[in-house]
Amino acid sequence: MEVTMDPLFLAWSYFRRRKLQQCSDICTKILQDSPYDQDSALLISEAAWSLKTRALTEMVYIDEVEVDQEGIAEMMLDESSIAQVARPGTSLRLPGTSQGGGPTPAVRPMTQSGRPITGFVRPSTQSGRPGTMEQAIKTPRTASTARPVTSASGRFIRLGTASMLTNPDGPFINLSRLNLAKYSQKPNLSRTLFEFIFHHENDVKNALDLAAQATEHAQFKDWWWKVQLGKCYYRLGLYREAEKQFRSALNHQEVVDTYLYLAKVYQRLDQPITALNLFKQGLDHFPGEVTLLTGIARIHEEMNNVSSATEYYKDVLKQDNTHVEAIACIGSNHFYTDQPEIALRFYRRLLQMGVYNCQLYNNLGLCCFYAQQYDMTLSSFERALALVANDEEQADVWYNIGHVAVGIGDLTLAYQCFKLALAFNNDHAEAYNNLAVLELRKGRIEQSKAFLQTAASLAPHMYEPHFNLSILSEKIGDLQSSYTAAQKSEDSFPEHVDTQQLLKQLRQHFAVL
Repeated sequence: MEVTMDPLFLAWSYFRRRKLQQCSDICTKILQDSPYDQDSALLISEAAWSLKTRALTEMVYIDEVEVDQEGIAEMMLDESSIAQVARPGTSLRLPGTSQGGGPTPAVRPMTQSGRPITGFVRPSTQSGRPGTMEQAIKTPRTASTARPVTSASGRFIRLGTASMLTNPDGPFINLSRLNLAKYSQKPNLSRTLFEFIFHHENDVKNALDLAAQATEHAQFKDWWWKVQLGKCYYRLGLYREAEKQFRSALNHQEVVDTYLYLAKVYQRLDQPITALNLFKQGLDHFPGEVTLLTGIARIHEEMNNVSSATEYYKDVLKQDNTHVEAIACIGSNHFYTDQPEIALRFYRRLLQMGVYNCQLYNNLGLCCFYAQQYDMTLSSFERALALVANDEEQADVWYNIGHVAVGIGDLTLAYQCFKLALAFNNDHAEAYNNLAVLELRKGRIEQSKAFLQTAASLAPHMYEPHFNLSILSEKIGDLQSSYTAAQKSEDSFPEHVDTQQLLKQLRQHFAVL
């Protein structure tokens, strides 16, 4: 005689093994079969209902601590900052004011907001805050698409549509008919129900109502419900109310996640110094906590304080020597501070850890080239080309191969590589700039000028196209255009000596006239 496992226990076993769809199906069958007139059956139904809500939530769950993208609406119409003109070194929106000994744009490429390009792609590190609406629309906001995020709420609405797919007969729980006051008094059910409403249904208003009633039922002493209230307020854009809830939760219970949520609020309010102090306060209670150290390093990096960021990333590696973000960022910093051999060690470490992608082989190829290990350079780039996932990656790899070709003096190969980069990504400003230089060497002045103007319009934050255009205009006698381009170059990179000398010469010309 075959012994069958209890269905509820089997569903729980599936849930623990992350086989969430099977778990949900078994719970649905239990709920359909169980009668509602027996106390024991009612308990089993409640357990199956709770387990099914957890399984459905886990299918679409995204960690709120990490994922945070600012859409165009949040960036351009944001009035939540305390001072419109922030003091130097106190704002994420004016990162260029606090260099902190970091490399200049001549050595390390910058994003259009003035931040150095990071060694690890995170939400909102692609380009920082654009200055105008036109720049915001042009800015690719994510690592995988060139389309700007239109608003933060749009992404959550698209996630919430998963609720319609789970049951062909309609949603599992009809929120409009739910008595939230009754469920808020049942601690065993209310938490799973809240997470289901917040993550799966994406109904922040009902989630907020449930959290408020549950907090009241717990006599305002339950830290977990206060954190959930803070998350709802944050999602609704009520940052000051979110701050109060997270602060109150920390008074009841010191939890790492609460520190991270509260720091996120301060970063959205453009108060990086307060966020740094909060992380340090958290480290007093949780010494060596990796997520807090990483948070401090990220803020320093966003404020252009690269040397401090590197120190904190090293502290992260002392606690967790397999932390991919810390290894990538330290490797990137060593590469841009003219230490490719040390950077190579960090990237090799990532390879040993099993990271196997186009970006890593691309970086290995560059490190090998600048460390004069020429035998490994081309094989690394070949691997990178074999692993490309999209046209943007393909363009970047060909652009870097073009740099290698320039370094070994093969300008014909370099010309072809930059052309290939533009074939895969027509908005590659750096490739336009370098092609313009090669065209100028061939004596094609008009073509060179056209490429430089294209590069300058695509990437107004880069100083090289403006400076090259200024030099070219000055040589062909167009002094006014040369002066305008030189001024744009100076705006992008005020410490650039060649630009300053060119501007001085042009002013002398104009004074003579």
